[in-house]
This record gives sequence, structure tokens and C-alpha cells, in this order.
Amino acid sequence: MADTPPHPHALDRRRCLTLLGGLALSALTGLGPAPAAARLDRARLRDSMQREFGAEGRRALEAWFALLERLRDADLRTRLREVNAFFNRRVRWLEDIDIWRQEDYWATPLETLGRGAGDCEDYTIAKYVTLRELGVAEARLRLIYVKARIGRSRISQAHMVLGYYATPGAVPLVLDNLVPTITSADERTDLDPVFSFNGSGLWAGGSTRSRADPVARLSRWRSVIDRMRRQGFQGG
Repeated sequence: MADTPPHPHALDRRRCLTLLGGLALSALTGLGPAPAAARLDRARLRDSMQREFGAEGRRALEAWFALLERLRDADLRTRLREVNAFFNRRVRWLEDIDIWRQEDYWATPLETLGRGAGDCEDYTIAKYVTLRELGVAEARLRLIYVKARIGRSRISQAHMVLGYYATPGAVPLVLDNLVPTITSADERTDLDPVFSFNGSGLWAGGSTRSRADPVARLSRWRSVIDRMRRQGFQGG
């Protein structure tokens, strides 16, 4: 478990191109927004975690279940703060090549908890799914792909954060694995949004209008949704 925020990561040109390539839209049918709003089959999730990651994974999953129960009736700001802190503390930042032996792999929350490690996409997906399970409306959450200026060099690097939007046109609050506190996007002058998405649409830059049909999905996002279904995130 990491008790401090992960060290900012450097992404080389190939890593950036790989990520951008994986974000090409593919038209998929039969996938409404429901897959990202996890209805949990806890027995299946426990079986999946035990089979894939053993006792240590089961302990992490039970901690996540306990978080859900504790925050079920909490106010919104508490839910945002505690979910952000939970994953920032429990998940160690590592590159996909070190975790999955792949250049770019988007993990499900179960996989991220089971490994206890992930990169920016994995933190963001886990926080998004958790907040959806806690009743935060899909329209208020977007996974935001940004260019982040990190360190003294201020070189732009590929990064992903989670945004909470009080209204569709509002300046979002940013949940980030690189910064421990939740801040308004207008305070994050180090981040330049490229596009954002959730289970229903895709937006270019800071646009308030979706540029994708609701049935269109990102290829890696579809893969995450499919694996979540198999693991037990859509029980009942």
C-alpha cells in the first residue's frame, strides 16, 4: 500500500502514441450506459478475485466493499474525497509494462485492487466505477484524457484524471492520483484537456456537447466493460 501520492511518471513518445491509438472510436452496438454503472454480484466478484489474485486480492476487495457500505449514505463531498483517497493510498503507481507486460492496458477495478498497482487510467476507472456504485449520476462524471505538465521541465505528458461536473457546463472538480487533494480544474493550470468520456458519450476538449453517438465506445473502454461483466460487476 502506498501512503504517499505516486511519483509523477514520464511517458515517452511511443507510450503517448500507443495511448492515442487506443482511443480511436469503434462503433459498438448493444452497449448502453449500464455497464459502467456497476450492479455488483458480490459472490462472483469474490470468486473472480480469489481465482485471479488469491487471499491478498480478497482482502483488498473486502476493503472496497467496506468502503461502499461506509459511504452509502455519506454526502457527496465525502464520497468524492474518500473514494479519491482510498485508491490513491491503496494503489501503487506502476507502468503497464511492469504490471501486465503490455504497453497500454486498462484494468478493471478488480484487477487494480488485485494487483495493488496501476497507472493513471486504472486509478481513474476505479474511482469512476466506485462513485457510480455509490449513486453519483453518470452525467456528472467523466474520465478526462489530458496533457499534464509535470516537474520542473514542464514537458507535456499523457495523463488521465476523473472529473466531477456539478452541471454539464460547470468547471469540474479533478480527482487525480498525482495530487492528493481534489481541486477545481481552473486551479490545475498544469492540465490541458484533450477529450473526456463516460458510459454515454465523448467530448472534445472542454466542450459541453458530446461528439460521439451514445452507442460509440473506445476500444479499450469496451474491453474494460466486457471484463467487468465477466468478473461480476453486472450481477442481478
